[in-house]
Amino acid sequence: MASIAKQIGGNVEMSQQMKQSLEDGLGEKLRIAAVAARNQLDPDIDKVTNEQLTELSRELGIDHITLWKRFDNDIVALKSSNAKEINLSSKSWDYWYTAFNQLLDAGEVTIPQGQKLSHYWFGPINYASSDPSIINKWGYYYDGTTNYLIDPYLNAKPLLEFETAAGTEALLQKMLKDNRNILEITGFDPQFFGKEPIIKIKNGMAINNLDVRDIIFGKYTYQAASDEAQIRQAVQSGSMVTVTDTVQDQQVIKSFIPIQAAQPYVIGVTFDHAVIQSALNKQLLEHIGISVGLLLITMIASYFIAGFMLRSLQLVMRQVNEMAAGHFSGRLAIRSKDELGQLASKVNTMAENLHLYTTQLRNAAEELQHTKEYLESFVNHTSDAIHVVDLKGTVMQTNHAFEAIYGWSKEETEGRPLEDLAPSHVLEFRQIRSAILEGGTVADYETVHDTKNGESIDVSITSSPIRSAQGDIIAIASISRNITVRKRTEELLRKSEKLSVVGQLAAGVAHEIRNPLTTIRGFLQLQKSKGPLNPMHVDVMLSELDRINFIVSEFLVLAKPQVSCFELTDLQTILRDIVLLLDSQALLNNVQLELHMAPDHPPIYCEPNQLKQVFINVLKNGIEAMPDGGILRIQTESDPSGCITVRFIDQGCGIPEQDLPRLGEPFFTNKESGTGLGLMVSQKIIANHKGSLQIRSKLGTGTSVEIRLPAAEPESADQTG
Repeated sequence: MASIAKQIGGNVEMSQQMKQSLEDGLGEKLRIAAVAARNQLDPDIDKVTNEQLTELSRELGIDHITLWKRFDNDIVALKSSNAKEINLSSKSWDYWYTAFNQLLDAGEVTIPQGQKLSHYWFGPINYASSDPSIINKWGYYYDGTTNYLIDPYLNAKPLLEFETAAGTEALLQKMLKDNRNILEITGFDPQFFGKEPIIKIKNGMAINNLDVRDIIFGKYTYQAASDEAQIRQAVQSGSMVTVTDTVQDQQVIKSFIPIQAAQPYVIGVTFDHAVIQSALNKQLLEHIGISVGLLLITMIASYFIAGFMLRSLQLVMRQVNEMAAGHFSGRLAIRSKDELGQLASKVNTMAENLHLYTTQLRNAAEELQHTKEYLESFVNHTSDAIHVVDLKGTVMQTNHAFEAIYGWSKEETEGRPLEDLAPSHVLEFRQIRSAILEGGTVADYETVHDTKNGESIDVSITSSPIRSAQGDIIAIASISRNITVRKRTEELLRKSEKLSVVGQLAAGVAHEIRNPLTTIRGFLQLQKSKGPLNPMHVDVMLSELDRINFIVSEFLVLAKPQVSCFELTDLQTILRDIVLLLDSQALLNNVQLELHMAPDHPPIYCEPNQLKQVFINVLKNGIEAMPDGGILRIQTESDPSGCITVRFIDQGCGIPEQDLPRLGEPFFTNKESGTGLGLMVSQKIIANHKGSLQIRSKLGTGTSVEIRLPAAEPESADQTG
């Protein structure tokens, strides 16, 4: 159907092109006649007579010649060889009137209708306004040499006779006769189809001009309401549109073929659906018969082929069942390279791979079991206490060492909140949890914990996160080490070093006390010899006694064993006290102490006596490093990170570069009477205060000892205040 419709469209299009060629030939003939008339007529219309036009028409072999002249608002036929044409007005002729004006204005016509040549335009054949019973072909010429438009025209009867005898209409009749399934062939003008007919009154008669008709050729008997939409779709898409519809109680198939020409149109072909359905039904019955026969043959052949194929499939199924039971040693024999042979090969390969994978899984399971037993043995036999808590603080797991150190058994701890076991540990756990959740680490965190029986022990804690398969933190594992013995040993070392410092300071303290006593003794002798002292002398004596009391008190504080107690302290006060205590010893060694402190230092959270021990040790080393005297500067500063830095800068002999890495090692010293424990104890004290101690030195220049201590957090300072 589609092929027939396209073939019909092609034939009709060729016929229409042939008709258009004949019409164009008439138009060119009329142009030649118009040019000849221009050459023979006077350029002034007033000097041309109707008789001249009649004679000239006869000479040129055309029906008539009419001369048109433009006035202000109309173009009128003033002279003509046809008396009926004289005084015709063209103002109501739509695009014809537009074409006249374009010719008279520029000599060129731009409207889409009609044929356009140089200084010439002719429109489509149409009914004559002077005599609607006649159909003519007109041509219009104007080159600017005359004051009128030349209009030669011919009767279009030969063209219409060609259309009936050998043109499109004749072709349509032949096609309808040769194809009984084609009901009608229609030519549609999409510009006017579906719209109200355009009726013109010509010489008292109502005429539907040929150039504005919706049906340009053929008949339109099988009319459907959807035809307008299908024609519009065919024009817009540029391709054939085919639909099935019911018209006049008859089912039809309509094909609409768009034709691209100077004036586009659509060819409609209407097929009888019943004729086509009859042929389809006949073909369908033939196909059903053939299909049934082929199906029977296929079933018989399949029966025999399936028997042969199922033998191999049963072997494959038996092997698959063996593999499902865990037996992978069997193999299928491959006798061919067809699909079944390839299937058997794939099954054998799958058996080998499954055997390999199961062996690897068994080995991995054994290795995991061994690793698990090893880890459990390590956890349960290590001397460090290990406990795991979830993020809510509930104890999930403990080891034997946890019970040995803290006293709580597995039954007493696992599944219980940490706050029920040790309420004092809850705040510490929250701090550790916050640090780990923020991406930090907790290592060698030293603190004091309570055991089940209420005993306090020193422990070092290292905590790390336990993550899920997705990388989320789900629990926290902590390792606790009992460092009570180590802490006691360190305390003994501090006491030993403190006693050593006290012994070394004794001479300076004695000298510092002797000077005020000498002053007091002099004033007392003066009173004995001269009578009562004046108030100024008494004030001096009281001041010297206060100085003696301060020196003895500081000496006793340093020498007396103290309980370690951290508190908020002003670092500047500690440094001033230490400088006042060691000033006399420094002067004995010709050393001048200079204290430069930045203003507005925040307080620090510390054990004051331990820091005094560190500062005395550093100052004493600096004084001893300057046997020829010098200046020992003490500087303090704060940095944005919340730390306070204290620097001790001497002008001594310096420390060799190779000895710097060994500073702080037990019993390493360059002094003849030194023990090498002073700096080690100082470093440990600073580490317990979460600080750092760095030493920089250069031979012959001096040494700089830099101590960094964290300032107290504002919350701690506010709570203490």
